[in-house]
Amino acid sequence: MSARAYFGTDGIRGQANRHPMTAEVALRVGLAAGKLFRTAGDRRHLVVIGKDTRLSGYTIEPALVAGFGSVGMDVRLFGPLPTPGVAMMTRSLRADLGVMISASHNSYTDNGIKLFGPDGYKLSDEIELNIEALMDEGLQEGLAEPADLGRVQRIDDAQARYVEIVKSTFPRRLNLNGLRVVIDCANGAAYKVAPAALYELGAEVKEVGVSPNGLNINLECGSTYPKTLAKAVREYRADIGIALDGDADRVLICDERGEVVDGDQIMAIIAADWATNDRLKGGGVVGTVYSNFGLERFLADRGLGLERTAVGDRYVMARMREGGFNLGGEQSGHVILSDFSTTGDGLIAALQVLAVLVQSGKRMSALAQQFEAAPQKLENVRFANGAKPLDDANVKSVIAECEARLNASGRIVVRPSGTEPLIRIMAEGDDAKLVAQVVRDIAGAVKQAAA
Repeated sequence: MSARAYFGTDGIRGQANRHPMTAEVALRVGLAAGKLFRTAGDRRHLVVIGKDTRLSGYTIEPALVAGFGSVGMDVRLFGPLPTPGVAMMTRSLRADLGVMISASHNSYTDNGIKLFGPDGYKLSDEIELNIEALMDEGLQEGLAEPADLGRVQRIDDAQARYVEIVKSTFPRRLNLNGLRVVIDCANGAAYKVAPAALYELGAEVKEVGVSPNGLNINLECGSTYPKTLAKAVREYRADIGIALDGDADRVLICDERGEVVDGDQIMAIIAADWATNDRLKGGGVVGTVYSNFGLERFLADRGLGLERTAVGDRYVMARMREGGFNLGGEQSGHVILSDFSTTGDGLIAALQVLAVLVQSGKRMSALAQQFEAAPQKLENVRFANGAKPLDDANVKSVIAECEARLNASGRIVVRPSGTEPLIRIMAEGDDAKLVAQVVRDIAGAVKQAAA
């Protein structure tokens, strides 16, 4: 595959107002993607755009609008809406393209652009490379005639429509009456829709992270900072806590004691329930190289498989489509339920867990740990842009030596992040001390190479 100048594993992402996350690049994305998706025919062509609550969204959104409008595409603006909501609305409105402006779980200093095709799925690598090629054309290429410029309109009911779609995924025979639920929206895209959906299903809702100011998205809240959720669950004596990330495609859960339930355990809860009710398709679950070995053992005990992909929900989704699976995800809380959504949806995943909780009559703590997790250690090492620490001979040697020490009783995954200048190091095995030492040794070698 050709080198990618703009797109990473999850769209274009970077520091706000710095290349590549500038208004100019956003304009070029609009021009290029608009040209590519402005298919033949006399009908008007449509792109829909949603965003999270970052301050920089106010510069990226109008630049995208200018680009799409300049090549003759009509634009519909949703305002703050979860990423999966944008994917759903792309299909619902029969748009040619959907765009989400978000850097997901990153801080407000970053932003990103994710693109969805008319089927609601993230674009393929090939299409993204085609867009990149068009982005490098002159800004005057392929512009529409004055009478053919795109029209722009704000869609005021997008959030309400998404809430109704989400509610429809919860079993009709059930409700959340009598449940006290804490929802932490990370001051992000779901700050209105998530509490509304839970309330309308009958829950007593306690809200956290629902006061965005443009700078506080994911700030000591949300799925990347579960301490806030755990504290709120204990303070409110809630039955369950739900934490989303900035664009609400991730979810983590806390039981009534404030103990965290990660994405692997969430998938185990849903997989066991769906398998029992003959709803699980594909003979198992799709995870990633980071999925805990405990999940694999748990599924195997039930005659189910775990298929692993590269990190990134787009790769999980691709394997799900290839193999006919309807459940997949990542330990980080991306949980994809393809019966309902074309991408990870934190709120819909949480509702499936709530359905199991209600039907079981148990406390969340009795459901939270479906399997004993194998000891796993992760560490991130930051490096300067342009550096290639994984090409260093000593780093390669240390990794090989650590793999030998694990002696086939564990796994090591060392990879560059697709969204940040980080080397991500993970080791897993039955010996917790050895796992921790292996990660320290590899991280030390990477730091030395990156210095």
